[in-house]
Amino acid sequence: MSGGADTTSSVTVIDHPLIEHKLTLLRMATTPTGEFRRLTREISLLMGYEVLRDLPLQPVDIQTPLEPMTARQVSGKKLCFISILRAGNGILDGMIDLVPSARIGHVGVYRDPASHLPIEYYFKVPDDVAERLTIVVDPMLATGHSAVAAITRLKRAGARGVKYVCLIAAPEGVAVLREAHPDVPIFTAAIDRALDENAYIRPGLGDAGDRLFGTK
Repeated sequence: MSGGADTTSSVTVIDHPLIEHKLTLLRMATTPTGEFRRLTREISLLMGYEVLRDLPLQPVDIQTPLEPMTARQVSGKKLCFISILRAGNGILDGMIDLVPSARIGHVGVYRDPASHLPIEYYFKVPDDVAERLTIVVDPMLATGHSAVAAITRLKRAGARGVKYVCLIAAPEGVAVLREAHPDVPIFTAAIDRALDENAYIRPGLGDAGDRLFGTK
């Protein structure tokens, strides 16, 4: 499928031509940090249109320069975007461009280099997260352990209606997240071949955090 979204069960691969084109540039080893950051932001904004397709609307009476009319606007409380630190902030920027009034939360999780299991070091979300649609963002869904840990923590804080957004997923990570949180829909721009022995996605794009922030 081209120019839309390929949906299988709870996993949606958003394969718009512009997303595929920009993702190709993002994958290239020669793409410099500044360009990598810009592309990540642009892809995230484009993905946001599909991720937020089902936002509820309500009628509102307005006055145009020519006459009054009844139009529609998003109803309910504002969204809440949750970034899994640190790489999630790359996607967060594009999502905020799309919904500037959204509330923001952060979950700090790093992967133990030996066990590949997540260790939480920071958690700060809006107090009323239970009343908001919650979008969790992180560029790479590799083993799935960080995503599961972050969503589990959010649910403990009361979050409901959670969605998960990444740029690239591994089949192993998708399986782990779906098993732990079958109610959470996954949105991604690509599902790659597999994880390697170091739990990196192949072919992937390398370490998203390092490439976003120029730390390697």
